[in-house]
Amino acid sequence: MPNAMVSRRERNDPGQYDDLTDEWWRPYGKFAALHWMAVARAELIPPPPYPGAVLLDVACGAGLLAPHLNGSLSGWRHVGIDLSELSRLPFADDSLHCVVAGEVLEHLPDLPSATAELARVLAPGGVLVIDTLNDTRFCRIALVRVAERLPGGPPVGIHDPALLVDPQRLSDLLAPHGVTLGPLVGLRPSALDLVGWLLRRRERVRMLRIGSSAGVYQTTGTKTTWAQVNS
Repeated sequence: MPNAMVSRRERNDPGQYDDLTDEWWRPYGKFAALHWMAVARAELIPPPPYPGAVLLDVACGAGLLAPHLNGSLSGWRHVGIDLSELSRLPFADDSLHCVVAGEVLEHLPDLPSATAELARVLAPGGVLVIDTLNDTRFCRIALVRVAERLPGGPPVGIHDPALLVDPQRLSDLLAPHGVTLGPLVGLRPSALDLVGWLLRRRERVRMLRIGSSAGVYQTTGTKTTWAQVNS
């Protein structure tokens, strides 16, 4: 669907993803960067505690994470869910050993409710994997205003700068639900790979971990174990 259709929608309208359905698996399409992010996201996922343990992929889109759940991650039972609004997740309390929330929190108007739900379904000792966009001036200018107009950047209007996620706020929202976040790691595309992608000589661009988390950042959280809850 042409970019004009997307730009006529309000910013952060989930219908944009419907407009761009044909773009999900195109290596040089409008969602190419989401494929690059999926590789980096998979690197934070721990091996399953037992074969068949459920990994919940929240806002899974077209399932871009699935191809990377191989090797030591192949024992996960990958369950994807994609909702226009993150309401109550259809899983029991404390039931999932891994919950992945990749490139979704910056789209949610009600971040407190969303984080409460992610924590609710996570089992004690389970791992929450997050990547999102930081609420910084750099991110609003470089990754929203500018990047939307560059090849490989997000589609026009896909992000609302008002919803970008401050990591301290994220940590404060998860802490009362027993989830403690670890260190933040910033991500940026490899310049060499990006040039190769622009020349259509590479289909994938490596996302490099960097010290600055002012743009895209990753983190993981661990839910308090029952022993810690009762101590």
